[in-house]
Amino acid sequence: MKILISMFLLCFALSNISSAETVISTSSDQTNVEVTVYNNNLGLVKDQRKVKLDSGLQELRFMDVSANIIPESVSIKCLNEKECVDILEQNYEYDLISPSKLLDKYVGKEVKLYWKNYYTDKEEIVKAKLLSNNQGLPVYQIGDEITFNHPGRVIFPELPKDLISKPTLLWLIKNDKQGTKTIETAYLSNKLNWEANYVLRLNENDTLADLTGWVTIDNQSGTTYNNATLKLVAGDVRRVDTFKMKKRAADEMKMYAQASREMKEEEFFEYHLYSLDRKTTLKNNQSKQILMLEAQNIPLTKEYVYKETNPFYYRSRLDYPLKNTKVEVVIEFLNKKENNLGMPLPKGMIRSYKYDSDKSLQFIGESMIDHTPKNEKISLVVGNAFDIVGERKQMDWTKIANNIYESSYEIILKNHKKHDIVVKVVEKIPGSWKMISSSHEYKKFDSSTIHYFIPVKKDGESRLKYTVRIEF
Repeated sequence: MKILISMFLLCFALSNISSAETVISTSSDQTNVEVTVYNNNLGLVKDQRKVKLDSGLQELRFMDVSANIIPESVSIKCLNEKECVDILEQNYEYDLISPSKLLDKYVGKEVKLYWKNYYTDKEEIVKAKLLSNNQGLPVYQIGDEITFNHPGRVIFPELPKDLISKPTLLWLIKNDKQGTKTIETAYLSNKLNWEANYVLRLNENDTLADLTGWVTIDNQSGTTYNNATLKLVAGDVRRVDTFKMKKRAADEMKMYAQASREMKEEEFFEYHLYSLDRKTTLKNNQSKQILMLEAQNIPLTKEYVYKETNPFYYRSRLDYPLKNTKVEVVIEFLNKKENNLGMPLPKGMIRSYKYDSDKSLQFIGESMIDHTPKNEKISLVVGNAFDIVGERKQMDWTKIANNIYESSYEIILKNHKKHDIVVKVVEKIPGSWKMISSSHEYKKFDSSTIHYFIPVKKDGESRLKYTVRIEF
């Protein structure tokens, strides 16, 4: 019986939709806005408004919503149950006014062409019938003649009813009691995004660093969120469709000296939630930066890493040495409380800086990090060492059986710096292998990786030699 009554009400509503009163709600009716932004180009908007409604059937036009709204995600509720209304139909209108749309709507109708007659040097108005607007090329009938590429400016007699100036949610509602209702509309929107950006400043000896974390919120959703409560979700939230994140570089160092931390962090489901402790306005087509964290005197280590290796080298002959191979510079630190950190760090770009001998700050490299929980290690490849090079030679190669090989290698590490160093050599060995001989001790990192730590004197070189037997 309830289903029959609901169907009857809907049919009654649809038959009377043309006579329903229209109520328009804009952002001026807002009492509260909350925006939760995810770092996969998605936002959740909760928009609370006070709307004055009459009793009976009426159309509520909810304007100033995102132009990139996901219509099927929209929900509406009355914050006071006693004020509730019946939602009979929901629509999202996005047929926005544009020159092309206006021409399309007036095909087959009369318009006016306002143009300057260069023979008389006077402006004239000509009545014309718009016959078509194919691919933005309007064709007109003026009198008994057909023309296109007319130089006149088109004048339309009125705005078509089904064209609107901004995206609008539209509900057909039935309201029993006249009065002001407090309504909250929630919806998901594309083109709301945020990302983390970090600034790492190293001390003179590369043993300590200061870290500053910023969040950059990018609003391209098509509307402004005034005085909004802002929350950010960090984590890999699953979506059926994915969108490419827009990257943006910013002047982090300028803001470093001016800001104070404003984001608080908490666990939320299997993600982490960051909330701004004040309200803010997210303007359309605006990127906003807010300080997330500051940490000083973080202990760090710097490593030189040589890892010029390829599984192909072990199963065939290498006829030429690999000379002047780059050695990476890697900075590592632990994200733990004892290091003045211990906060879950959202994925983002870390840009590293250091003062030169003139006390002028210089950029030394950048690296991406993934979402990093507390107590985990962060490794940053900031660049390649200028004064350290490596060379690999295959000294011997023997095919013992169809699937068994022996390879001998010599790795030469040259240090042109003014102090002694240690180079970490990372060797990836495929298949089932056994070390036959080695000039230096190594540590087995996993089933296919070994690490050597080779000391190299200043302005000197060191040679690592080993022979390995491999079965595929």
